[in-house]
Amino acid sequence: MVRELASVQFDWTLFFHRLFDPTSQFWHGLIITISVAIVAQIVGVLIGGVTVAASRSWRPLRALAFLYVLVFRGTPLIVQVFFLYFGANIFLGFTLFPRELDLLGLQIQGAILAGITALALNEGAYMSEIIRAGIDAVDKGQMESALSIGLTRRRAMYHIVLPQAARTIVPPLGNQFNGMIKATSLLAFIGVTEIFQDAQITYAANFQPVEVLAAVALWYLLLTIGWTLIQMQIERKLGVAHTDTAVPFSRRALGFRMRGET
Repeated sequence: MVRELASVQFDWTLFFHRLFDPTSQFWHGLIITISVAIVAQIVGVLIGGVTVAASRSWRPLRALAFLYVLVFRGTPLIVQVFFLYFGANIFLGFTLFPRELDLLGLQIQGAILAGITALALNEGAYMSEIIRAGIDAVDKGQMESALSIGLTRRRAMYHIVLPQAARTIVPPLGNQFNGMIKATSLLAFIGVTEIFQDAQITYAANFQPVEVLAAVALWYLLLTIGWTLIQMQIERKLGVAHTDTAVPFSRRALGFRMRGET
């Protein structure tokens, strides 16, 4: 066994080629990965906000919001992706996600739309809890004071409560987007050609999965590190992070502290 492992040759040329000089198909897959992650995250935040509003509304809506969060937080994301793409058409009795559709003049794969829908619905369930926690973290006296000076509850929520809640919501929201970037890889299993699917196609042709997967893993790492840097700047702008309490980059991105960091 040891001799067999020792005889395995790692093709550094292929690895560096996939890392520094990838094909046009890879760049196309990278665009899909980033686009799907951004759209699904935005829609997920909107769904989360609507769910929070429903959970504070009349009883039937509260029940629906509770059931939605329970189902999408309690079942695996890959099951949700498969069900929406393969099972929804059978369950509903009509084609919800066709092979291709024309959306505002753009030809979009049904698999991409199904993937965005599944990721957004899953993200919405988690974002609803994050948004709820952020709102609950704001002192209730803020709302009472706003109402006492004549603001409506809606305007008080928009102008007074949510800006303060954003300081609590933004850090976990940024972490959720990091997870969203990696979760897009699950769409490869329904035929979406993002960067993981591109890697699968490549190593199926050259029979060198180790080098190809190592390169795509580093690409995911670069994407998440890049977003972590952007997130840190956003948090500074919002006043979330202070110099004496800010989480250092090494701990945020890599999970450990460097020597000398507190």
